[in-house]
Amino acid sequence: MRIRRLSEGTVNRIAAGEVIERPASVVKELVENAIDAGATQVDVAFRGGGKSLIRVSDDGIGMGPEDLALAVERHATSKLADDDLVDIRFLGFRGEALPSIGSVSRLTIASRPRGGDIAHVISVEGGTLTPPRPAALSRGTEIDVKDLFFATPARLKFLKADRTETAEAADVVRRMALAHPEAGFAFVTEERRLVDVPKGESEEARIRRILGPDFMENAVPFDMAREDVHVRGFAGLPTWSRAQSGMQYMFVNGRTVKDKLLSGAIRGAYADLMPPGRFPALVLFVTCSPGRVDVNVHPAKAEVRFRDGGLVRGLIVSAIREALGRKRAPDTGLARQTVSSFRPMMPQGRFTPGLSEVQAAFDMSLPPAAMPEHEIVPQADYPLGQARAQIHDNYIVSQTRDGFVLVDQHAAHERLVYERLKHERAEKGISTQPLLVPEVVELDPVQVERIAAAADLLATSGLVLESFGDSAVLVREVPAAIGKADIAGIIRDIVDELAEQGVSTGLEQRINHVLATMACHNSVRSGRKLKPEEMNALLREMEATPNSGQCNHGRPTFIELKLADIEKLFGRR
Repeated sequence: MRIRRLSEGTVNRIAAGEVIERPASVVKELVENAIDAGATQVDVAFRGGGKSLIRVSDDGIGMGPEDLALAVERHATSKLADDDLVDIRFLGFRGEALPSIGSVSRLTIASRPRGGDIAHVISVEGGTLTPPRPAALSRGTEIDVKDLFFATPARLKFLKADRTETAEAADVVRRMALAHPEAGFAFVTEERRLVDVPKGESEEARIRRILGPDFMENAVPFDMAREDVHVRGFAGLPTWSRAQSGMQYMFVNGRTVKDKLLSGAIRGAYADLMPPGRFPALVLFVTCSPGRVDVNVHPAKAEVRFRDGGLVRGLIVSAIREALGRKRAPDTGLARQTVSSFRPMMPQGRFTPGLSEVQAAFDMSLPPAAMPEHEIVPQADYPLGQARAQIHDNYIVSQTRDGFVLVDQHAAHERLVYERLKHERAEKGISTQPLLVPEVVELDPVQVERIAAAADLLATSGLVLESFGDSAVLVREVPAAIGKADIAGIIRDIVDELAEQGVSTGLEQRINHVLATMACHNSVRSGRKLKPEEMNALLREMEATPNSGQCNHGRPTFIELKLADIEKLFGRR
């Protein structure tokens, strides 16, 4: 084929594919336009998962008929005074959103300029423009997007269920509400009001309203500046971690972003405070001069690029670590003492601690009740040996024929429960246990929508639940294998898992995620004292269970030290 120029309609639909991925993308672009217009109240109506209707109304400065006609032309914008793409002070600036939306939907824009006598309306259907005409509107702008993707029906096949698309769009509004507490926001569907926040709130009050009081009670504020870069926000405590990163909210100059550099900085700040597979809850605001950040590096403006990424990363890590450090226990020096007790294994080592020094170094002195009352004689050559003691109410010390094994009882039992649930499901389906009194778990409306959409998936995993009003779910049955587990904690972690799983995640993998979450909550907890027969039963089950060497989060469940290695530590030949 020879090279040819594409038609204007085809060009517009290609551009729309970059900007408008799903209904939530439409909501994002229109709400950003409302904020740029100085709106103090933004209302979003959402119908049919965004496919039948998306309506965004605001009380901003509005537009006259001439601006209306230009607004739907590609690359026409009021947000760039010249051709400078460095000093960008608005959320939008490309002039692509409205033409892109109009090329794949039936778009209607009604607007009345502030102080104007009359409103006007303009329509675009599949890229075809109807000239402005008088309309009835008291103030601001009202945009209706109907029959989204009617001009590109193939795109409809890639959308998720209506509930999922609704939850994604509501999450967009929630994030915008966090970034702009000066404005009020509402998000309404056919059935309920998922977001409703008043204007004029403080930043802390808005965070409390959106994320809930539990977050604020388990988070510490941080605030630090260097040069003209300022970072602030609230960092969740490591003990209040999440199963996924869905509760990390990041903003740069009022813009919602999902940036790799910022995510990496958060991971670095929590690197030695949180186990793998867990994610902190956090709200992060980065403010800097427009010249320090390039917002024109992503089609949907979801990512940014900092001129000095090292400065921003270091500032975030320092601010969060300093805030968390105020909540952490002081360093006991145990690590340094323990290393010093191993000096005999080093060349020219001459340190020989006394008994009291060794006990102080390891902090392993045990009360008599923690030891078995009688000597255990191995009855067979078990790979994991026979239990001799439990230390710190969490670790099982087991003697093998040629060394000893130290077992993390929680991590080990977590894997056993998980494998048991998988085996039950593969064999005959997971046995469920009806709750005598169904448990009510409170969630926010968006989370209720998300977990209700996955009700069939959860039923396959042995968890039977249903919506209970706008902000709670009712759990009726749980897998028999998990017994008296923390049902509320399980539900909240599953909600986080579902928020992170995309369409590429297969059903089997999603079910396994749910089973792993339930296993984690039902396993033997740290701090529980075990009898010798219970410890040995755990060891025997570990020997018979596949993958028992690591827990569901990838951490080891036990470590083994051979007798030869022990003798080396004490300088024996």
